Amino acid sequence: MSVLAYVESFKGKIKKNALEIVSYSRELAIKLDTNLVTIVLNVDDTSELNKHGASKVLKVTNSELESFDAKLYANVIAQAAKANNSNYIVLSSSLDTRYLAPLLSIELEAGYISNVVELPSSLNPFTIKRTSFTNKAFCDSTIDSDIKIIGLSSNAFGISENNTEGLLEDFNPTLSEKKITINSTEKVSGKISIADADIVVSAGRGLKGPENWNIIEELAETLGAATACSKPVSDMGWRPHSEHVGQTGKPVATNLYIAIGISGAIQHLAGINSSKIKVVINNDPEAPFFKAADYGVVGDAFDVVPRLTEKLKAFKA
Repeated sequence: MSVLAYVESFKGKIKKNALEIVSYSRELAIKLDTNLVTIVLNVDDTSELNKHGASKVLKVTNSELESFDAKLYANVIAQAAKANNSNYIVLSSSLDTRYLAPLLSIELEAGYISNVVELPSSLNPFTIKRTSFTNKAFCDSTIDSDIKIIGLSSNAFGISENNTEGLLEDFNPTLSEKKITINSTEKVSGKISIADADIVVSAGRGLKGPENWNIIEELAETLGAATACSKPVSDMGWRPHSEHVGQTGKPVATNLYIAIGISGAIQHLAGINSSKIKVVINNDPEAPFFKAADYGVVGDAFDVVPRLTEKLKAFKA
């Protein structure tokens, strides 16, 4: 028996959220008194995985896996699980793994629990805590299948180092026929992605137009943060849809989420509710977002945000 952790990567580099998966999986392996195996696709340097407790790294190198294909990836992970007798598979809660997990569950005839926030409270029956009702509540869920798949919520467990002399093994799965063909991709360069950011600065219609977004970008650059927006902003074309966060956009679970000029519709709150600290800047004291905020500033964004950026720059200096 072993714990298998799927390590996500981008352009040959391990994603930050993958280190949280490895840290969590290591603690799970200790609780189960077993070994931790990680699997990574098309990554050159895997030393970071050993620093966080991976006792064995399965390295897959194949050009057919350079672009994400949920069915293909699920099949590869399933083969790794069978080869290493892994009864426990740990995944992140990224958009890719949410597509992948159900397919992997079918391949392995495994139970799957998403949005997990803690290690299991009981091993028999296997019981684990997860969020529910769009992060408004918690519940204890039980899996009784032999193989169990755990989807860990982003930023729920944290990253911890534990240097391990791990075994690096080339893994060569048999690939099924590829069903998806990607003709072209368009990606924003030079910016921090929302998925990897510790801090997100988000804005809404209160900015009055795309020409005013420079104050948001300057604040984000000062904080080393990603920029985001509400749904109406992306719908109007002020900002790209890749920056839309909320229940119908990208979910956010950052250490700090700053909402500027966003009223706080229930769909938006549902998508950012897992963020640890929420700061709201709005000139309407009755804005619903203030009820969900940890800190609130009632004021004009065009006055407050530049002053905040100036103070932060002075503090950093």
